[in-house]
Amino acid sequence: MTDTDIAALKNDLNPDWILDAQAQKLTRTFTFKAYAKAVYTANLAAFISDQQGHHADVAFGWGYCTVTFTSHELGRLSPDDFICAAKLDAATA
Repeated sequence: MTDTDIAALKNDLNPDWILDAQAQKLTRTFTFKAYAKAVYTANLAAFISDQQGHHADVAFGWGYCTVTFTSHELGRLSPDDFICAAKLDAATA
């Protein structure tokens, strides 16, 4: 994917997604006022990732859930990262 491709796909996502172009990662932290919502979001990210066959790195605790997409086997971002992020956006809107 070119930088132009990445920028175009990033623009279609919730603005809370942070693109780390150097590390080739796409990360979003969701914040909540409860632990259960963080767990729910972590499970939702896992479910969406599993359905897509492209697995996220997920960290959560009281009041937060951080989801990171990257294509580990490629060492860079791929369209699958943006597909998963968009699906997570839709599920949490």
